[in-house]
Amino acid sequence: MAWSCCARVWVKQELLAGGRIREHRFTLCTQQRNGFRKPAQKGVLQRPKTEIGSKPKKSGLSPPVPEPVFDETSRSVKKLVKPFIFAVGFSGCAFGSAAIWQYENLKARVQNYFGDARADWMDRMRPQKGLDFRRQINLWWNSLSNGQQAVSGIIAANCLVFCLWRVPSLHRIMVTYFTSNPASRVLCSPMLLSSFSHFSFMHMAVNMYVLWSFSTSIVALLGREQFLAVYLSAGVISTFASYAWKTATGRFGPSLGASGAIMTILASVCMKIPEAKLAILFLPMFTFTAGNALKAIIALDSAGLVLGWKFFDHAAHLGGALFGIWYVAYGNSLIWNNREPIVKAWHTVRTWKPRK
Repeated sequence: MAWSCCARVWVKQELLAGGRIREHRFTLCTQQRNGFRKPAQKGVLQRPKTEIGSKPKKSGLSPPVPEPVFDETSRSVKKLVKPFIFAVGFSGCAFGSAAIWQYENLKARVQNYFGDARADWMDRMRPQKGLDFRRQINLWWNSLSNGQQAVSGIIAANCLVFCLWRVPSLHRIMVTYFTSNPASRVLCSPMLLSSFSHFSFMHMAVNMYVLWSFSTSIVALLGREQFLAVYLSAGVISTFASYAWKTATGRFGPSLGASGAIMTILASVCMKIPEAKLAILFLPMFTFTAGNALKAIIALDSAGLVLGWKFFDHAAHLGGALFGIWYVAYGNSLIWNNREPIVKAWHTVRTWKPRK
């Protein structure tokens, strides 16, 4: 879930002609829920204490992002052209790579069938060590479902990025590349990287728990290769939805988290199995159907956009959910079921041999 807040910044600009002073007030949307005040600088007007109200407190939900400065081009729709091209191109590459990966997996599975059978026979004949660490790891890994194995790498990547946030020397790099902001100088790579980024441990734990819970169902429905293509594409597309909403409303600010991609997975499962029973983590006694849960999520995020709630990035949530609904209804038949030309082209390249 992506976090955001509002902070008002007063900027004094001295005009060269006439020496007059004007005040410009901007409403800036920042990643942190409670901002961090900078010491007063020379030439900056301070608001009266009567208007400031209570002193903001430090929040552990989001990184201490410095107050951004935006120019007039921040709200330009032209800034969305490059992110849009990146979203379409990256999604196409993701599904193309997934199709090739599936082809290679099927080919390797057929070629190694007899070799694996022979290896299993030799393992049964060879005496086993009771405390073999590698064997224990293999047993644990094989006990996981295909979906749990598929999301293990995603969870590990999120944990790695979470650890990188704890390194002070990397803070500027993390804010630039691992938070998405349409007013930033870097627009494309954060669309993907921010979907693996969490600053709060609770934020990451909740997202990864939901992903782990739905992993078995979504991989059983789509397959491992198609699932990864959908997940990566969902992270980019949900971030673009956030870009578009922030640009349209002028409420800029960085966001981070895997919620947009997870919303796509959740919406896909709810669309495929609407009668499945779900429950809240800390309230297991209250159950509801997946179809009703999806309706409630869409209604909540829609209300958040209309009412201007800033605790979550509702545009990213809603964009991810709508992408999941569209993919189950139309995208699977339009994209994945038409992957045959890519597979044939790859097969031609794979089996091509120069003439002697």
